[in-house]
Order: sequence, then structure tokens, then C-alpha cells
Amino acid sequence: MLTLLPMTEHQRGRRAIEVGPTGRTVAENIARLRERCSMTTRQLSGALERAGRAVPASGITRMEKAERVVTADELVALAVVFGVSPTALLLPLTDRPGTMVEVTGAGEVDAAEAWDWAEGRQPLKSTGRDPHAAELEFLVNGVPRLRRILRQHPAGRALAALQQRIDALIARSAYIDDGDAEEVQEVAEEARRATERVVAEVDYLNAANAKARLAPRAGGGDG
Repeated sequence: MLTLLPMTEHQRGRRAIEVGPTGRTVAENIARLRERCSMTTRQLSGALERAGRAVPASGITRMEKAERVVTADELVALAVVFGVSPTALLLPLTDRPGTMVEVTGAGEVDAAEAWDWAEGRQPLKSTGRDPHAAELEFLVNGVPRLRRILRQHPAGRALAALQQRIDALIARSAYIDDGDAEEVQEVAEEARRATERVVAEVDYLNAANAKARLAPRAGGGDG
């Protein structure tokens, strides 16, 4: 007869400290940011305590070794102390297109796409799902109402398209060689056209707002 022995404290501890790929990224980023800020573990511990989320220096050392799970509250407090976005702890500090990073639950994804997802710009690509439905769910379920309205407005869409063209232009210019000059010029032309579209949308909004301001006055004069 097989007898199951109760789990020891050591075994429970080992299970508790297991971390996945994102946990390991967080560990690396804590160490990176602490060194970048020229802080000792004791100094970081003191800063976290002043921020209302006490973590002993030994706990920070274990975090950096991925031997201690970082809670959501601790991660946000660390981001506040370091003066960065929580995303700077959750993802590797690279967004070079073509570089793959591992995200818990999604596997390996393109670094640039991972940052766009984490910053609320677009959903992660998922196999088998309708991309339009995925984008709609992403906006409705994950983006506050006002930001969603601004993003779905024609002017907001035009601005997003311009940002994409600028991002592409900068990325391609960084690795330009003689053979890529024509391609970079093409992207630059796309950026110019996108800029004109944004200006046109802004002019349309200004005209619509001016008309709306005059409408009540005209109506009042008729009465």
C-alpha cells in the first residue's frame, strides 16, 4: 500500500519559488535597474520600505536570482522606485524587430510585438483567432473608454498609422546599407503621406468644432 507523506516545508518552498520565463526576465531586470541606479540591495530595500512595500535586502537578492517570486504589488513598487513603467520589468529591454523574447503563456514572440502588446497598442498574435475579433476584444476589455474612443477615431487611427511609419523608418535607417536606400526612401514617403492624413483629420476636427460652437448662437437668433 502506497502511503503519501505530507509535503515538507522545504518541498513547499521549492514549489513556491518556481518561476517561469517572465519571472526570470523580472529577476534580470531588477538586477539591471538596481545596478543602473547605482543602488545596493540594502539601499533598494530602504527605498521600497519608504514606498510602503518592505522587502529585506536578502529578499531582493533572492528576487534577482529568481529564487523568490515577485508579487504584483512588489513589481509595481519596484517600478515606482526605479522610475520606470512596470513593462520595463516584465519584458527584456529590446524591441529590435526579428528578436524573439519569451512571454509566459504565449511562448516566443517578436520583441517589437511584445512591447506593442504590453503598452496597450495591439493584441499578441494568436494562431487560429480572427485578428479583427482579437483586436476588438483587446480594445473593449483592456483599454479604458476614453483612450479607446480616441484610438478608434479617424484622427487617432491616422496618428497611429503615422507612428508605425516613423517606427519603421527609424528601424530601417538604423541598419541601412547601399542596397536598402530605396526601401528607406519608400518608408519615408509613406510617413510623409501619413503626416498629411493626420493634418487633414485635425483640420476637419477644427472645422467641425467651429461649426458646433456657432450652431447654438444661430439657433438662438432665430428664436
